[in-house]
Amino acid sequence: MTLPLDRRTFLVGAGALTLAAPKAFGQAKPRVIVVGGGFGGATCARALSELGISVTLVEAEERYVACPYSNLVIHGSRAIEQQTFGFEGLRKAGVEVVRGRAENVDADARRVILQGGASLSYDRLVLAPGIDIRFDALPGYDAAAADLLPHAWKAGAQTVLLRKQLEAMDDGDVVVMSVPANPYRCPPGPYERASLIAHYLKTRKPKSKLIVLDAKDAFSKQKLFMAAWAEMYPNHLEWVSLASGGKTVAVDARERTVVTEFGRHKGAVVNVIPPQRAGAIAQAAGVADRSGWCPIDPVTFESRQRPNIHVLGDAAIAGTMPKSAFSANAQAKHCADVLASLLRGQAAPEPKLINTCYSFVAPDYGISVAGVYQPAKGILADVEGAGGTSPGGASRETRALEAVYADAWFKIITSSVYG
Repeated sequence: MTLPLDRRTFLVGAGALTLAAPKAFGQAKPRVIVVGGGFGGATCARALSELGISVTLVEAEERYVACPYSNLVIHGSRAIEQQTFGFEGLRKAGVEVVRGRAENVDADARRVILQGGASLSYDRLVLAPGIDIRFDALPGYDAAAADLLPHAWKAGAQTVLLRKQLEAMDDGDVVVMSVPANPYRCPPGPYERASLIAHYLKTRKPKSKLIVLDAKDAFSKQKLFMAAWAEMYPNHLEWVSLASGGKTVAVDARERTVVTEFGRHKGAVVNVIPPQRAGAIAQAAGVADRSGWCPIDPVTFESRQRPNIHVLGDAAIAGTMPKSAFSANAQAKHCADVLASLLRGQAAPEPKLINTCYSFVAPDYGISVAGVYQPAKGILADVEGAGGTSPGGASRETRALEAVYADAWFKIITSSVYG
C-alpha cells in the first residue's frame, strides 16, 4: 500500500500529541523510575510528570546524542552538535533527573542500584536502555577494533570518527560496510547510511566506491532504495546480498578487512555494524531472554519475566513494530498512560501505535515507511491495510518534499521531548 503525502504529514504531527489531562492522585504520589534518557525514556518521563506522577529519570550521560539524522553527520551535511540535547527541559517539566549509571535492579525490593552503590526505590520501573553492541558475536570485532573500524551505531564519538575517516581517505579508495542480520536498531538505517556515503563519494571522491556486505537478502524499503541506487549511484555503491556471499563471519581490524564465507574485502574505511542486544541494565535486571532482547506484554509493555518493570524502545521485543525513535516515542506515551491507570487501580488501555521511518537517499531526497500496530495473539502486530511506503517512481520534487517532512519530524520530536 502506498501512503499518501497528506497522511504522512499527519504522522509527522502525531509526534507532538499530548496526553489527556490527568486525574488527581492522593496525597502520596506513586513513584516511577525511568532508566535511559533516549527518545523512549525521556518521552515517558515527561509524560508521567504531566500526569501528576512523581518520576525520576536516571541517565548516565550529561547530554543525549540522537541517532536519527546522525547519518547526515557522517555525510558531512550536519554537525554532531545538532544531534546533542540536554535534560534541562525535562527538569523544567517536573522530572527529577539523576545523572548516574543504573547497574542492577532488585526486583523484589523494587530498587534500582546505581554505580557506586546508591539505590532508588520505585513503585513501577521503566527501562529504556536502548542497545548495546555485542562485541562477543563477531570474531575479531571487539571494543578495540571499533576504534579502528567504527560501528557508529551509537551516535557520538563513533559518528565523528567515521566521518573523519571518510574525509581522510584518498579518492579511489574503497569503503566497506558490514550489515548484520535482524534484529537491530533502525532496520533501514544501514541503507540510508550507504546512500549518504555513496552520495559523499560521488560528489567528493568520485573514483571511490562503497561495498555493502549484507547478512540479509531483503531489507526495509528495499525497492525504493535499490531503484534510487540504480539511478543515482550505479558506479559508487555495490550491494552484496546474503545469497551472493554478503554475510560477515569475521573481521581483521589491523588489516581493515571484512571476511565473508566467500572472500575477504579490504577497505581504506570499514564500517562494521555488528549484532546488538538490549542495553546492559536489561540483562542485569533479568528482563532480557536468551535472544538478548526483552519480551513484553503488548498492552502494558510490562516485562514477561519481571513484574512491575516495563521495557520500551529498542530493547523491547515489540512484534512487528520496528526499533526506531518514532516507535520508542509512541510506546512511551502509551506506557505513561498505562502506568497512570495501573497506579490508580484502573484497567490498562489497549494501544494502537504508529511508526513512521524516514530515510535519506541524498540530503534532498527522502523516502519513508509507516505502519500501525495493535496487540494480537500476544504480540504487537500490523493493522492490516494501514500504513505503507513512499510511492515508487515519484518525482524528485516529491522526494525533496519527503526530506522536508523528515526534517519537520526531527524538529518536532526533539523539541517536544527535550525542549
